[in-house]
Amino acid sequence: MASSLLTKQFLGAPFSSLGSGQQPSKLCSSNLRFPTHRSQPKRLEIQAAGNTFGNYFRVTTFGESHGGGVGCIIDGCPPRLPLSESDMQVELDRRRPGQSRITTPRKETDTCKISSGTADGLTTGSPIKVEVPNTDQRGNDYSEMSLAYRPSHADATYDFKYGVRSVQGGGRSSARETIGRVAAGAVAKKILKLYSGTEILAYVSQVHNVVLPEDLVDNQTVTLEQIESNIVRCPNPEYAEKMIAAIDYVRVRGDSVGGVVTCIVRNVPRGLGTPVFDKLEAELAKACMSLPATKGFEFGSGFAGTFMTGSEHNDEFFMDEHDQIRTKTNRSGGIQGGISNGEIINMRIAFKPTSTIARKQHTVSRDKHETELIARGRHDPCVVPRAVPMVEAMVALVLVDQLMTQYAQCMLFPVNPALQEPLQSSTTESAQVPL
Repeated sequence: MASSLLTKQFLGAPFSSLGSGQQPSKLCSSNLRFPTHRSQPKRLEIQAAGNTFGNYFRVTTFGESHGGGVGCIIDGCPPRLPLSESDMQVELDRRRPGQSRITTPRKETDTCKISSGTADGLTTGSPIKVEVPNTDQRGNDYSEMSLAYRPSHADATYDFKYGVRSVQGGGRSSARETIGRVAAGAVAKKILKLYSGTEILAYVSQVHNVVLPEDLVDNQTVTLEQIESNIVRCPNPEYAEKMIAAIDYVRVRGDSVGGVVTCIVRNVPRGLGTPVFDKLEAELAKACMSLPATKGFEFGSGFAGTFMTGSEHNDEFFMDEHDQIRTKTNRSGGIQGGISNGEIINMRIAFKPTSTIARKQHTVSRDKHETELIARGRHDPCVVPRAVPMVEAMVALVLVDQLMTQYAQCMLFPVNPALQEPLQSSTTESAQVPL
């Protein structure tokens, strides 16, 4: 259970907490009590929460942008999964700062260390702890932000809610928190690949007003190599250059721009997702919108589908050469009725321009005085190139959690034949469900 950080006045509370000295009135014979007046200050105890994601495959991230380090604890990973730091490092290198001129110049190697949950290169089934140290900290760059709120940043709302915040780099609101997500996502990707051949790929499809036409990318054949062939992570070289130029234009002017990341999932098992409140696209939306700087989520045809008629939008069924039920088109985005249908899942996530910019802005200080602020520090002029592995990670976490939900945590990896066979009991034999 989360622990209480502090007691702070909460303006939205509809009535005072019990024990405030007011004389409550009784309602019938229940224990529900209401105050007789509202003259006393309204107070509500605020509890820290929201650091854990998932049901069966659970990930808790920890650490702040300029603290000692960041990382995650992964609980629910099946035993005997081959896993090493190098599996995670590949993904972390795609996310790390300082990788090109269009990202933050902060220099971090983001070298990860697995400190629990593995033995002899295999997962043990116990919690996996992954740590990444912070080595290039410049906490003094944030002295102005300790006094004044950055416009459109989480500085003010963290103060409003908790009454305390980590000033340096934004603390938990910093995108550096996503290191834990990406590390955990690498594990989830590996499980999905081994069990169902599921492949998750994301790429940049828009930077500011440079929009990649959908027909220039074939979601059936696009590869990771094409995406990683340039610093903006757009699989089309011509539009990649236009996007890089758009970022360079604002970067040298101390400004920022936003963009869109498109994510596709191939070889998705049918049947993932649980209506009605836990529909697969709803889980994916929550996961992706939990990333920093996200402002929009589209699935399948998205908002463009509103301009179509039903006869234009419907995905008609047919039997393919393997006697499988398929759809001729995929405007449903691979999910119908909240359940995956086996077609390619596709979605788009919108990211706003980076809040922290090196231009003078009007704001308010913590002691409620209007002032001006020129933020210092090192920040991305556009977050979308580094957001690509973050989106992939969150999608992977949703899908592996759904997979485990579908098969009741019964994902078993082969036992070393040199060991005594522990899987011969009727219980474990019946638990092995092929995908």
